[in-house]
Amino acid sequence: MPWFYLVVAGLIEIVWAFAMKQSAGFTRLGPSLVTLAGMAGSFGFLALAMRSLPLGTAYTIWTGIGAVGAFAVGIIALGEAASLMRFVAAALIVAGLALMMAAEA
Repeated sequence: MPWFYLVVAGLIEIVWAFAMKQSAGFTRLGPSLVTLAGMAGSFGFLALAMRSLPLGTAYTIWTGIGAVGAFAVGIIALGEAASLMRFVAAALIVAGLALMMAAEA
């Protein structure tokens, strides 16, 4: 169950990061509220995962899911640059996450 909580926390992190971008520096109420609720939910699920998983593993995977997910959302939803170097960087993050997970298995 802790891995499930961790994945949910990471996915919610992507939501709040996108909402934060849409909030225009917290000047738009709706996206600002989604950001704050998403942060609370993401932190809550991360805390549940950390009951069983080591801090370093849980935090690294949580931030990695958020980083790669925000990268993908930026390209897909916001039209951000999709260069080869950015994809290689994202692939390296995913490889690091896989190694971190394998180390816990």
